[in-house]
Amino acid sequence: QVQLIESGGGLVQAGGSLRLSCAASGDIFRTRHMGWFRQAPGKERAFVAAVSPSGGDTYYADSLKGRFTMSRDNTNNTVYLQMNSLNPDDTAIYYCVAAGTIATIGAPDYWGQGTQVTVSS
Repeated sequence: QVQLIESGGGLVQAGGSLRLSCAASGDIFRTRHMGWFRQAPGKERAFVAAVSPSGGDTYYADSLKGRFTMSRDNTNNTVYLQMNSLNPDDTAIYYCVAAGTIATIGAPDYWGQGTQVTVSS
């Protein structure tokens, strides 16, 4: 069993930055691809980013490349999402996920409860 607990969300002005964290419990963290999804009001949940178990490979939604950076700390069972140059379109609930492979990141084994990010104009 893996529990994912997100933190770091909040209210930020356009142009600002936030760093989300996701702490994972359970021994399997180091074997899982980890990812972030987001769901904006009235929209479907969308892929944001993912990272391989070693942290050596990262994957991003095309529209977010260059602004968002995902990383992981396997010593502390935590993944991060650094978000820069935020704009109101980034307003969403951000969810942390864990999956067995990058191919299954869209159907992850585990979801966090989500953290709200609100970007004011």
